[in-house]
Amino acid sequence: MYFIGYDIGSSSIKAALLNAETGACVATATCPEKEMTIDVPYQDWAEQNPESWWQEIINATEILLNRFTIDPALIKGIGIAYQMHGLVCVDKDQQVLRPAIIWCDSRAVDIGNAAFDALGEAYCLSHLLNSPGNFTASKLRWVQQNEPHIYERIHKVMLPGDYIAMKLTGEARTTVSGLSEGTFWDFTTNSVSQVLLQHYQIDGSLLSEVVPTFGEQGRLSAAAAAILKLAPGTPVTYRAGDQPNNAFSLNVLQPGEAATTAGTSGVVYAVHDKNGYDARSRVNTFVHVNNSGEALRNGVLMCLNGTGITNSWLKNLVGDITYPEMNNLAAQAPIGAKGLQVFPFGNGAERILENKSVGASIANLDFNRHSRAYMMRAVQEGIVFGLNYGIDIMRHMDLGIHRVRAGNANMFLSPLFREAFANTANVVIELYNTDGAQGAARGAAVGAGYVSIADAFRGMECLSVITPDTSLQTQYQEAYGNWLHALQLRMH
Repeated sequence: MYFIGYDIGSSSIKAALLNAETGACVATATCPEKEMTIDVPYQDWAEQNPESWWQEIINATEILLNRFTIDPALIKGIGIAYQMHGLVCVDKDQQVLRPAIIWCDSRAVDIGNAAFDALGEAYCLSHLLNSPGNFTASKLRWVQQNEPHIYERIHKVMLPGDYIAMKLTGEARTTVSGLSEGTFWDFTTNSVSQVLLQHYQIDGSLLSEVVPTFGEQGRLSAAAAAILKLAPGTPVTYRAGDQPNNAFSLNVLQPGEAATTAGTSGVVYAVHDKNGYDARSRVNTFVHVNNSGEALRNGVLMCLNGTGITNSWLKNLVGDITYPEMNNLAAQAPIGAKGLQVFPFGNGAERILENKSVGASIANLDFNRHSRAYMMRAVQEGIVFGLNYGIDIMRHMDLGIHRVRAGNANMFLSPLFREAFANTANVVIELYNTDGAQGAARGAAVGAGYVSIADAFRGMECLSVITPDTSLQTQYQEAYGNWLHALQLRMH
């Protein structure tokens, strides 16, 4: 039996075909070849056309089936992972009403901050475990206030993964984990937060029917099957945001375990068995994929928006260079880059900085001392230092983060990045041969009842383990201390 996993990112759509009997991924596809664009019509805005995600799903599926010939009837389930916190609005005919407001859009920060003050810190932190901040509910309130002609036509609001599931099945549905990532979920009552809906004057009927994370969520419609060349009636059996799914794909499911990723944004995601929160909402708590009535499982997430996008900005600025060449150049500069510092905060409001849009900056640049190599190292170190800043916040929540798992992809392909991460954060890094699309396919196999969660990770291998090096730790932590001091001066 085979299962398909889709990962709807903001840079690309990835697809994976999994042989569930062996646990082997037999084919993958990534579309488009170049990164998808993010539209920024105004400062702090970030939008994408949801229909472009669907078109790239079509393209990726075609490539997948060309690379591995298979009878579509042998595909027994579809799993979906998706970029979190986005807002898609559709009318009664399931037509998109406006571009999706995606995760790194900051236009609703003030709305969320005002709600935090009005509802009160005690309510928000004990019930939502977060400030409403810049999450989906606040983005919907922005549409209501600024585009009433759009708002009055909305039949359903959904997250990016909910939209793709709707395109596959024709049904508008969501999950508890998804509602929590939009700050619609009350962790105390285990239900949609009526208090938040009333405060934002949002009709609860705009939210979709709730289905389990694992389990049948709808079946492939005849129309979608014809477009994708898959079998009608194939069930969608798993859905999760990209970071809970990344954790699942790395078998990070129990308290004390942590996952990390460093794509366009960078995330460290740790599993907790408590309804914990950061008093300043700099890191955020959401319902994890394996949460149940028998065992509480939440995911505490820290996000650095300006991770891979900072490195790709530098690559585009330099021109005519590959990422491996950049990594090699960066490794030629010494730890600390002779004082050159990069603050990678140029991709919208940063939650770890209390939802402030401080912008990216470069400090201590000396034209006589610093070559391209120094700049490339300073970028990678600046990203690591930003991630470590968030890890320190999580540790103050009694999350013991000593070992993290990551897919062998994106920034973790850089030996220097891995070295800097392990030594700055004082963690062991385990790299695995997996990614979000493969995780979604494994989740689909679990949701279809073909394998248990315990057996879902056959075929996944640990490729390497990076441990802190005592001879390097002092240098990296000194460089981090200097960077942190400079950041604190900029923040005050």
